[in-house]
Amino acid sequence: MAEQASGTVEGTGAAGTLAHGTPHMEHNPGRPVSWVGVTIVIIGFVIGGIAFIPRPTWWAIWVGAGVAAVGFIFLALTNAVNEDWY
Repeated sequence: MAEQASGTVEGTGAAGTLAHGTPHMEHNPGRPVSWVGVTIVIIGFVIGGIAFIPRPTWWAIWVGAGVAAVGFIFLALTNAVNEDWY
C-alpha cells in the first residue's frame, strides 16, 4: 500500500506543521481590471449558452461570441493575462 501523508512537512518534523485554518500563503484576488474583463467574457458565454435554449438562435449565439471576444481583447489590451502575480 502507498505511504500516507503524516500531516507534517517532510524533513521539518512537528515544527513544520500548520495549525488548522492557518493560511500558508497570502491570497491575491487579482486586479479590478481583470475582474471586469473576466465578467465581460462570462456574460458573453452566458448569452451564447442561453441562445441554445430551447433551440439554437444563431444571431444570439454570434452576439454572445462577439461579447466574449470583446472581453478577451479587453483582457489582452490591459495586460491582465501577462502579469506575474505569484
